[in-house]
Amino acid sequence: MNTGGKNIYTYEIREIKKEDALKMIQTYHYSNILPRLNKHFLGFYLDDRLVGVVTLGWGTRPLHTIKKIFPSLETKDYYEIGRMCMTEDMPKNSESQMLSQTIRWIKKNCPEVKVLFTWADGMVGKPGYVYQGSNFYYLGYIWTDMYMKNGIKLHPRQTKQFFAEDKEDKRLTCRPTFEQQQEVGIQHYRGKQFKYLFFTCGKREKKRLMKECTEPLSRDYPKDVDLEWKMQVGKGKWELCSRPPYSTDMNSEIDSGIGLEKAAEKDTAAKDDITGNAA
Repeated sequence: MNTGGKNIYTYEIREIKKEDALKMIQTYHYSNILPRLNKHFLGFYLDDRLVGVVTLGWGTRPLHTIKKIFPSLETKDYYEIGRMCMTEDMPKNSESQMLSQTIRWIKKNCPEVKVLFTWADGMVGKPGYVYQGSNFYYLGYIWTDMYMKNGIKLHPRQTKQFFAEDKEDKRLTCRPTFEQQQEVGIQHYRGKQFKYLFFTCGKREKKRLMKECTEPLSRDYPKDVDLEWKMQVGKGKWELCSRPPYSTDMNSEIDSGIGLEKAAEKDTAAKDDITGNAA
């Protein structure tokens, strides 16, 4: 349907297989990986053709995320948008419509869910216009870290496989020192991630949660001018820089392209050298 030059779509929403969602994400999303905790993979169809995907679940610390904002809520009370993408032939306003219909789907199919939470990744130049267009509340931003080599992003949790001291290293993350970064050609960046949420609960519960919320809720939205990046230039030293030359995330299929030797491989090679020298 066309209204005043604006296409209005009514999608058929189906729950799809993880593999089908991942295929769409790897084709049309800037990131090529799924979050670890996923509950629903929603496929959006027009004329029986899959044109969009939204994944619902949680981030790496689900309970911590919601408790920090609403102390009375639990993990079961909210979903986080993990990934959202559409085919490139869909008009610009299509994502906002897909998001609005996602909210209606949650209200109908998951009435226990009170809040839909999401991040806009300022690290890759996104202040969150699609959420702003869907009337989400803005909760401010955090500074986040990204390590990069050859345009490939390493999350801090992924660095352990390269920089762990040995197989017995119990640390959750093993961030490289500045000297290690220089040695293997890694750049360390910092950038903003913007927080958004939408209330999917009733008016009375929304009023209670807005009163309880520990972070400022506003619709004073960030724009491109609010994007900032810093690059590490020395031990404890940072300088403002332009947008990092990000191309994709590291996953199991492309980790060889990053050109780093895994800690386990280095450990095995060292043991082989010792054995060879002893012989």
